[in-house]
Amino acid sequence: MPRTGRTLHLRVGMLVVAGTVLAIGFILFLTSGRFGTRQLMFETYVRESVAGLEIGAPVRFRGVAVGRVTQLGLATVLYGVSEGGAENSANRLVVIRFALDPDRYGTSPIEQAVHAGLRVRMASTGVTGVAYLEADFVDPERFPPTEVPWRPAFPYIPSVPSTITQVTTAAEQLMTRLAGVDFDALFTSATQLIEDLRHQVGGQGDLAVTLREAATTMTALRQAIEGAELAATVRDVRVAVNRIGAAGEAAERLLEGPAVAGAVTNISQAAADLRTSIARLPAVIQSLELALRSVRGTTSDAQADLGPLLRDLRATASSLRDTAEALRRSPSQSLFGQPPPPPARDRR
Repeated sequence: MPRTGRTLHLRVGMLVVAGTVLAIGFILFLTSGRFGTRQLMFETYVRESVAGLEIGAPVRFRGVAVGRVTQLGLATVLYGVSEGGAENSANRLVVIRFALDPDRYGTSPIEQAVHAGLRVRMASTGVTGVAYLEADFVDPERFPPTEVPWRPAFPYIPSVPSTITQVTTAAEQLMTRLAGVDFDALFTSATQLIEDLRHQVGGQGDLAVTLREAATTMTALRQAIEGAELAATVRDVRVAVNRIGAAGEAAERLLEGPAVAGAVTNISQAAADLRTSIARLPAVIQSLELALRSVRGTTSDAQADLGPLLRDLRATASSLRDTAEALRRSPSQSLFGQPPPPPARDRR
């Protein structure tokens, strides 16, 4: 009996030691053996459920573990109820606080990273796997930071909806839009459209008439093609092409002949002579201008000399006219020099 009691005490003691070792090992696993290491605390706020995310869950940056979740809580508990009560969306947020190891994520300022698009989201290792926080860069304009009415206790890194939440939201929006569609009216319109189409195709509708006319036209065109002498037409086209080719060769030989070459040479010589003549035109025109100036000067001098001569000739002609008039009136006086008898009026 005493021996049995000692054996029981030994087993109990071994069980206690094993439990203590397991507890220490679990603690070491959770802390990853980082007693005394410096870790920085951050927090984020999410609007979705954090089911599956537990304290100690890893925080990963593109798959690399950089920290662990340290606290989960409601915003109304940690920061109190904000103004507006349940109507204020900030009171429905879930606060997630986590610690990051600077040796793993680096020493870049978090503020700059947040401004560049650093966000955290909930993720899982599979469809039903363990949840964790995933940090990554996204479009900051598409996912702006959530404004909160309190001052965060730790540096704030904004969050974005998880992939499952985004898919669920898109599905809900699609279902909402589908709920507003009148499928009965849609089916009725589709049925009526099919009936109208069947009537147009099989009856006396415009579409049926158009199809019959098109078939008739295709038949007539096929008959015209089959009845046409295509072989003769092709031969005529081939002959015409050969003639055109021969005409082109003749024109090429004519251009390469000596007559065309001589004509081209003569034209070039004539053009050169014409160019030389045109170059001499200014000198010829200047000579003509000088000749015209000389003629104009000679004419002016002749006019100056002929003026007095013409006046003398005019005076001489006037004297001759007077002499002739005197001879006509009294020839004796002109011949013998005696004056004519005075008029009878003077003698009285």
